Amino acid sequence: MRRYRKVKILATLGPASSDEEMIAKLHEAGADLFRINMSHSSHEMMRTLIERIRSVEKKSGRPIGILADLQGPKLRVGKFADTKVTLVPGQTFTLDNNEAPGDENRVFLPHPEILESVKVGDRLLIDDGKLALRAEKVDGTSITCTVVAGTGISDRKGVSLPDTLLAVGVLTDKDRADLDAVLETDDVDWVALSFVQRPEDLAEVRKIARGRVGIMSKIEKPQALERIDEIIDLSDAVMVARGDLGVEMPIEAVPGIQKQLTRACRRAGKPVVVATQMLESMISAPVPTRAEVSDVSIAVFEGADAIMLSAESASGQYPVEAVSMMASIARKVEDDPLYPSIIYAQRATPEATGADAISLAARQIAETLRLAVIVTYTSSGTTGLRASRERPNVPILALSPSVKTARRLSIGWGMHCVVTHDATDLDDMVNNACRIVASEGFGKPGDRIIISAGVPLGTPGATNMLRIAYIGADGQSGV
Repeated sequence: MRRYRKVKILATLGPASSDEEMIAKLHEAGADLFRINMSHSSHEMMRTLIERIRSVEKKSGRPIGILADLQGPKLRVGKFADTKVTLVPGQTFTLDNNEAPGDENRVFLPHPEILESVKVGDRLLIDDGKLALRAEKVDGTSITCTVVAGTGISDRKGVSLPDTLLAVGVLTDKDRADLDAVLETDDVDWVALSFVQRPEDLAEVRKIARGRVGIMSKIEKPQALERIDEIIDLSDAVMVARGDLGVEMPIEAVPGIQKQLTRACRRAGKPVVVATQMLESMISAPVPTRAEVSDVSIAVFEGADAIMLSAESASGQYPVEAVSMMASIARKVEDDPLYPSIIYAQRATPEATGADAISLAARQIAETLRLAVIVTYTSSGTTGLRASRERPNVPILALSPSVKTARRLSIGWGMHCVVTHDATDLDDMVNNACRIVASEGFGKPGDRIIISAGVPLGTPGATNMLRIAYIGADGQSGV
């Protein structure tokens, strides 16, 4: 199954898409990876979904990536005596450590880390910003606020803190249990961390994971932007989580932040996913709005590695149509005459390493000689990601002896991953590459290809060789 587009599609599974038949339809429609939202999935359901995805993978013959998205710290107020209260801008309202039911003057806040961290002048946004408060007095046990905007608050509404750096890590007890369950399956490729604030937030997760899954940092806090280069450096991938980011930042700033993050990740050679409300109207409508089509196209024009569907595929009425529409938009953008110049304008300068120089040379040679495909042998996935970082205008065929590597690389821009044996010698390397190029539909007899690999063969991280070959009449290397 070959995709005629370079950007990848990440589809969230849920009530509308949890059975194997629907997962197969979503994959056929264009989903390259699937997201399991641990906020709404039990460990048993997670294992069931993994089994169904792997069954679809086996039948399709294509490696499919799986992302487990950890819930992260969900901050909420307590309950009210009358379920909800009405407030007036300008009045005083207090959040405190008193567990008694709330009223129009105060409410319980079951998060001592917030009570201890908020400073005078900090904003507190309740219920996705519908109620805005400003801290006027703090004493470690209560926060006395002025109501800035909004008129109501009800039980268990979420709290966002755009101005406050919380002295708490990203992993809750639930997240640790979920992460242990994910690692026990040994069948998940990526784990997404919610509400990352600083580079140190990644330390505990890396210690637990020990390289068994890729770590994806979700950028949805203003504090993360202050140290974004360090966070990107310590992450295996990044998600631009625009929903919470748009609550904690001025919503008009989000498009610019999205562009900045996408370009920063491209420079670093780290996969970047653009997520949240991309085709929101397709939750209940069979076609998107024109604004949503433009939103998806912007992410594709910027060279994002993947674009994500959330409720559209998880609980919407048209999950298959949403995936098909996203794939159709992506193909149309990538066929646009302006697409190459926009992509190439953001191309990153290669690092001063042999492997980066080889990847740059492979791209330049492929484009200059108009070769059919760039073939890269990759054990760990590093060489494949370097080739993807170059954003070539020819396809990238990533060959790996590791199914885990192939699955993880399914998120990478432009990569078509195939699991194959490690080459035994140079002739085997070239013949195998030519055979797979032909069988996967990337070339035909007489076409030329370029192959990058490492010598000694099979040595991870040793990319140091390029070879131009052409496909012979028998589908293997010509003389």
